[in-house]
Amino acid sequence: MKTNALQLSFLFFLIGWMSFAQTARVKGVILDENNKPVEEVNISAGGKSTKSNANGFYQILIAANEKVQLVFTHTSLKRNTVTLTLKPNEDYELNPVMSEKAEGLGEVVVMANNRKRVQGVTTLEPAVIRRIPGANAGVESLLKSLPGVSSNNELSTQYSVRGGNYDENLVYVNEIEVYRPFLIRSGQQEGLSFTNTDLVQNVDFSAGGFQAKYGDKLSSVLDITYRRPTRFGASLDASYLGGAVSVEAVSKNQKWSAITGVRYRDNSLLVKSQETQTNFKPTFADVQTYVTFNPNTKWQFSFLGNISQNKYNYQPLTRQTNFGTISEPIALQVFYQGQEKDRYDTFFGALKTTYKVNDDFSLKLIGSAYHTLEQEYFDIFAQYALGEVDGNIGSETFGDVTYSRAIGTQLNHARNDLDALIINAEVKGNHDIKKKHQVEWGFKYTREDIRDRIVEWEVIDSAGFSINPPRIELPNIPQNDQPYNSYTGPLVPYKSVRAKNFATIDRLSGYGQWSLKDKWGSSEVWYNAGVRFHQWQVSADNINSSSQIVFSPRAQFAIKPEWEKDIVFRVSGGYYYQPPFYRELRDKTGAVQPDVKAQSSLHLVLGSDYSFKMWDRPFKMVTEAYYKSLTDVNPYTIENVRIRYAANNNATAFAQGLDLRLNGEFVPGTESWFSFSYLKTKENIDNKGDIARPTDQRFKFAILFQDYMPNIPSVKIYLNLVYNTGLPGGSPSYADPYQYQSRLRDYRRADAGFSYVFTERNAFRPDGHWLKKFQDLSLGFEIFNMFNNQNAITNTWVRDVYTKSQYGIPNYLTTRVFNLKLSVRF
Repeated sequence: MKTNALQLSFLFFLIGWMSFAQTARVKGVILDENNKPVEEVNISAGGKSTKSNANGFYQILIAANEKVQLVFTHTSLKRNTVTLTLKPNEDYELNPVMSEKAEGLGEVVVMANNRKRVQGVTTLEPAVIRRIPGANAGVESLLKSLPGVSSNNELSTQYSVRGGNYDENLVYVNEIEVYRPFLIRSGQQEGLSFTNTDLVQNVDFSAGGFQAKYGDKLSSVLDITYRRPTRFGASLDASYLGGAVSVEAVSKNQKWSAITGVRYRDNSLLVKSQETQTNFKPTFADVQTYVTFNPNTKWQFSFLGNISQNKYNYQPLTRQTNFGTISEPIALQVFYQGQEKDRYDTFFGALKTTYKVNDDFSLKLIGSAYHTLEQEYFDIFAQYALGEVDGNIGSETFGDVTYSRAIGTQLNHARNDLDALIINAEVKGNHDIKKKHQVEWGFKYTREDIRDRIVEWEVIDSAGFSINPPRIELPNIPQNDQPYNSYTGPLVPYKSVRAKNFATIDRLSGYGQWSLKDKWGSSEVWYNAGVRFHQWQVSADNINSSSQIVFSPRAQFAIKPEWEKDIVFRVSGGYYYQPPFYRELRDKTGAVQPDVKAQSSLHLVLGSDYSFKMWDRPFKMVTEAYYKSLTDVNPYTIENVRIRYAANNNATAFAQGLDLRLNGEFVPGTESWFSFSYLKTKENIDNKGDIARPTDQRFKFAILFQDYMPNIPSVKIYLNLVYNTGLPGGSPSYADPYQYQSRLRDYRRADAGFSYVFTERNAFRPDGHWLKKFQDLSLGFEIFNMFNNQNAITNTWVRDVYTKSQYGIPNYLTTRVFNLKLSVRF
């Protein structure tokens, strides 16, 4: 036991070198002609045998690198046989259908699908995405448990990858790039992610070193595929946070198929757990549909559509935050007047057609349009008092503020409107040459038309004295040292941004890449090399920028030695460019700077993928070390989830780190994983020296665990635990980063879910039982922030003019919250 524990610990930090037998595993679910699970099916292969359980599930180990015949027998059904040839440690899914007519499945020769493995792509199962609990459950919530992916805000679906920011991540759905709203500044304003989990078939994620066929971003790629239905189905999910309904169908001739999902979300349950008491009336809703048409074997047409309407109505009332020390407790009390009314309406549509010219050549044509109408209106007046708290236990006023050492007021105003239209047209080609080489290419035209009006300001008054900006640049202005001397200078807003921008961006991009799988002696090797180009021109307020163009060469190499151990080594990287999007062109004053350059990154990734067996179950250890050298960096600050750029390319930066992930069946039949990350990222602005970037997330540890109760297998248990060290960002937004390097507290969060599956034992129930009408029926109980940790996203800074002290009061996120969830699948 001691030796096994040491081996497991060693595996988590370094690739082990244990030897395992040359075997592979076959697993799946056995169904009858009515798509019902069949239990008590005997499965035999090579002298080994097993039986399917009540859900029709089975698994069996077979010899690798040789033909093995599997035999499926049942007392009332015909015998089925299938011959497999699998690679060592391969995990193959086989779902046979047993009937009274058919017998024999023939021979299937299966070679390991190493494509995603050699590319460093992580695949997430849709079933796991639906089950794992989270305040914003979905694809992004699961991503945050992976190494290299960080987020310190459970109310947001945004994430940073290996030192990049929220704007540096590519997201595709069915090869179509999708976009996020522009004006959202707070995580609690994000109602719904674009991705509808009920429609998902496959999710692939790459944290860096990705191929040239993917677009021009610096950090990551999330590649999502919606499924094409093969039969009628429906689902329903409902909880205190909202609900979702989806319906899928297929025509009788199997040429048409469609799947549609409707979602509604209400964050009141989460927002009301915060320390600010509010009247909160949000409505987040959307409808998505995916339609496919196959007129013949050569053509396929599809349409992806989405309409989303998010209304965010927020009326804060009061807030009290206690901080300080046990011996000297301090509290901030705030009383609010006013409200915030935001609205984000988005419309998205995409047409895609695929034409198979012949067995070795296919063409794709994709057209899409994205239109967003956004408004952000608020007038919020806050009266605050910074006071001393009675910490005397037993006192009648224990916990109350007994003395105010500073008072003040704050008025925030905004009238921001944005209208953006983005149109894309793209053509792609794929060639297989002699079944060995693969050549891919593509060209894309994009036009972005942005109309933006920004009017926002903030006024701060402390003890009756209006406070000027700390870095106001006005000539002949006397120093403001109130209350000791009267101030004779002008009164100006503490913060004021006014701008009106009409900007258009025309882009032409393309790529070409080549892939090859070959032999190097007795080892298998994979090659991939390609290049992208991106040309763009910005027109804004009658000012035309000069045309800019960049070229992005990228390459990957992987090798699988002919060892007993199933291990793949890979190296990837290249020059990655990120031409500026509209938000990166807008500086802190709101003005558009049309000549902003593309940020560039020289990216190198070294990785290994080690598959092995432990406890006769499959496990995998993935290790990646990376380094990024960035130039022409566009510095930025993050306030909650809003990013503000300097828009002047006046910095250089670097990011380096190590990611580890151990995943496998710690509990038979379920996948769990442990993730660990180390990251260091710094930037040098105007050659002043290196300082931490806003995304400098030094350490990250995460656990995603699935289990069930041995004596009550119908009860499933899910745990999602994340620990992140504190991010830079505890300083005021106006502070000089070189003089103020403050970090927020560590982020610690654990979400747990318990689900009772009523349909777990449907195979034992008689025909006609009401539960047999459901494919899945479960009732879940979720605990968000199970240990009630106080996590902060930013600090509110309050000045005491008499002592000339500044206090950073944490803005806490959600506390412990309970939720009920009902899931139904037909």
